Amino acid sequence: MGIVKTENLTFEYIRRDEEGNVDGITTAVDNVNMELKQGEFIAILGHNGSGKSTLAKHFNALVSPTEGTVWVDGMDTREEDKTLKIRQTAGMVFQNPDNQIICTLVDEEVGFGPENIGVPTDEIWERVEKSLKAVGMYQFRHASPNKLSGGQKQRVAIAGIVAMKPKCIVLDEPTAMLDPMGRKEVIHVLHELNKKEGVTIILITHYMEEVIDADRVYVMDAGKVVMSGTPKAVFSRVEELKKLRLDVPQVTELAFELKKSGIPLRDGILTREELVQELVKAGKSD
Repeated sequence: MGIVKTENLTFEYIRRDEEGNVDGITTAVDNVNMELKQGEFIAILGHNGSGKSTLAKHFNALVSPTEGTVWVDGMDTREEDKTLKIRQTAGMVFQNPDNQIICTLVDEEVGFGPENIGVPTDEIWERVEKSLKAVGMYQFRHASPNKLSGGQKQRVAIAGIVAMKPKCIVLDEPTAMLDPMGRKEVIHVLHELNKKEGVTIILITHYMEEVIDADRVYVMDAGKVVMSGTPKAVFSRVEELKKLRLDVPQVTELAFELKKSGIPLRDGILTREELVQELVKAGKSD
């Protein structure tokens, strides 16, 4: 079994009127089946309202399935006695780092989680040092989080999760409130954690450029997984993605338009380097 597995997962939001009567039901996640392997970098895409954030909350046992099952490292998320262990296994990072940061110093913030789960004091400070170094924030360890940029705050929030030594980190649009440089910093940190520490990364995002280097991409629409595969395979389906109200990376869009104009290019071009190579090949074949 993978680090995260869902089987026939369905989640419904029940709306009630002022008197408490059921006013309507919205199916946010609709019969989703997926198995995510340990050590992978997974990206989940979808427009607003597609169900991707609700799906992510199941991986941290923040919500329980209406129907079906979710396992995290073999643990059923519906079993309440497993909730703490599940949240230690799959840490969660949200959009706004200000909502997660509560301490007055960076090193105290990163040590807060390990202290809460009973890690011995000496080991806490070892974890704090290693985690801050892993996200490139060690030089700010004595700084106030309030003085940091958005990207730096998000890296501190990630370090706080890393310090708890999870096997998996689930990130729900962690760069949505950041500027382009902050987004780039955070995505770089996630890839470093994935490659060097072997942490499984599950990234929920609507920024296409952030998923180019993922191992696998899932695309959601109306609560269902409607597409999955490598980034190259998914972004080869430009017209289908556009029908789902999703963009594609700018380079992919340019290659798609050039191909429509008659230049022989392959599908699924993701980087500038790939596009240049393909254009050179096309020029030689003329």
